Amino acid sequence: MLFLDQAEICVRSGRGGDGCVSFRREKYIPKGGPNGGDGGDGGTVYLEADPQLSTLADFSGHRHWTAKPGQPGMGRDCTGKRGKDEIVPVPAGTLVYDRDTGVLLKDMVDPYERLCVARGGKGGRGNARFATPTHQTPREFEEGGDGEERWLRIELKLIADVGVIGLPNAGKSTLLSRVSRARPKIADYPFTTLVPNLGIVDLSGYRRFVMADVPGLIEGAHEGVGLGDTFLRHIERTRVVLHVVDLYPPQGQPTPTEAYRAIRRELEKYSPALANKPELVVANKLDLAGRADPPELAEFTRELDMEVQGISAVSGLGLEHVMNHLWMMLQEEAAREPAGREGAEPAV
Repeated sequence: MLFLDQAEICVRSGRGGDGCVSFRREKYIPKGGPNGGDGGDGGTVYLEADPQLSTLADFSGHRHWTAKPGQPGMGRDCTGKRGKDEIVPVPAGTLVYDRDTGVLLKDMVDPYERLCVARGGKGGRGNARFATPTHQTPREFEEGGDGEERWLRIELKLIADVGVIGLPNAGKSTLLSRVSRARPKIADYPFTTLVPNLGIVDLSGYRRFVMADVPGLIEGAHEGVGLGDTFLRHIERTRVVLHVVDLYPPQGQPTPTEAYRAIRRELEKYSPALANKPELVVANKLDLAGRADPPELAEFTRELDMEVQGISAVSGLGLEHVMNHLWMMLQEEAAREPAGREGAEPAV
């Protein structure tokens, strides 16, 4: 399925129905008086967060969303039918902006929450509304109010607890596929991951959290090198960052320490807030060493002067320990956050 995380759409609400000019005409009642009904209100356009959606692909060929107009009023004091609302489904985690002003209208985080983006026009009054003791045969009526039209810019930021970052081919997608049911594309060439992937990690004791893998970064990503850094928006909501480093890079590629520092520089240039998130560093591909504590891991840990976990995403070595460590970090972060935090759903 096409992954789309930005789109522009035009929303237009329905016009209100016109009021009716009508008079009661029945046998033996020659002067029945006015009985023109009001017009119906126009339909309203709403955006609704749908937890079943994970992309804005539905907007790639559907840019105009229009609600139905209200029906005109009728005789016998009958009000016209209200126009049908237009409900536009968007993924949870969608940011809605007014395209022309750039104002953020809503960050739609909660499932099934609705946002009114174009209110329907009000129905006009029929002539029965204008009758007075001194004006008993009014022919005045009101036209229905115009609907609203506006252009919106919508952006998707995936909602996840843990964001996975690293250079291309560091093993991020393999790791995600081993700890969840996600099936990202895996190959032995750079940039096999072209779009973000989400996976749910299930641990013992009914514990679970959501992990997001984004396309690999390289030096200069903030300037558009490689795939750029635009996909980093999908881990801005995360509580914890999992930094995957290839402990045995191919000849001519950056050393583990150089790779780690290059990614850190890109994070800081993209968003200081993202760079300051709690981070767990893992050194991948221990299967190539044939042992759990190779000297390269000790050297990497010494150069970074921080805790580094050794893993093999291929064989599964160390993954259970790392997932439990991430769980503990998530609980610590949740305890620090105020109630009602907007962003990632809590790990449960």
